[in-house]
Amino acid sequence: METALNYFAVFGGLDTKIDMSKPLRSLIIRHILNEYEKIEKFIEKLTKNHAPFHKILTGIALGDRRVNSAFKRAEVEYEEGVKDLYELEELNIIQTETSLDFLTNKFEDNDVADKLLFTAPFLRFWFAFVSPLYRGVIRGEYDEVFERFNNYQNEFMHLIFEQLCHEYVKTIFTEDEIEEIGRYWDEDKNEIELLAQSKSGKVIIGSCRYTNSKMKKTELSRLKELCEKLELVPDEVMLFSKAGFTNELKAEKGQGLRLFTVKSLKGLLN
Repeated sequence: METALNYFAVFGGLDTKIDMSKPLRSLIIRHILNEYEKIEKFIEKLTKNHAPFHKILTGIALGDRRVNSAFKRAEVEYEEGVKDLYELEELNIIQTETSLDFLTNKFEDNDVADKLLFTAPFLRFWFAFVSPLYRGVIRGEYDEVFERFNNYQNEFMHLIFEQLCHEYVKTIFTEDEIEEIGRYWDEDKNEIELLAQSKSGKVIIGSCRYTNSKMKKTELSRLKELCEKLELVPDEVMLFSKAGFTNELKAEKGQGLRLFTVKSLKGLLN
């Protein structure tokens, strides 16, 4: 399942058949880097070959996804950047994500910038690791692409893991459907990776960790402290971990706490 997630993070949204028995590096070379000219023509058509779009998209792909950060990385003025974002949304390349602060007591005070999401994982991969290094790719020199990918891989995969966790939560609440789901962040750098509200008003919070270390009880304590600070009263806590959980945290399972691993997401990628 971890392999499927890694491959989805790179190829999701790219119209090509992937043999997951092959190494990821080999597939990236075969289906993306060796096909650069063909894919670049598709990207040019998709983005209307507008250079500022490419700069902003690279800023989003490698940054913290905040609007202001993307503009700073792309070296574009705010007003110009906002116009470009509207067009990129119209082209269905990105979508805007707003902090779900309405569920907390911070709604009146939270004047934090929106974040941005690619509509397809492959587009994020392209603008993070291929488009900025196109000169070497054209020459058939791929080492720089993989060096950058290796440096950012865990961070890159983490966002995809979060998104799949959100989708999985929707499948759990079949009768009491999820009406709102997303993330919370504020100017004080408080963050909740999973925040949702069901049709009946039930509040769900959670953490998603795509690391090689087991999630510890301290993560649950951190969430509880943050909820107290935000005057947020969750009905359920859902923790997702790539590497599983310590025995101490497993002992807390029940009474509103549910634990999930990567294997739990298997049905989403079928």
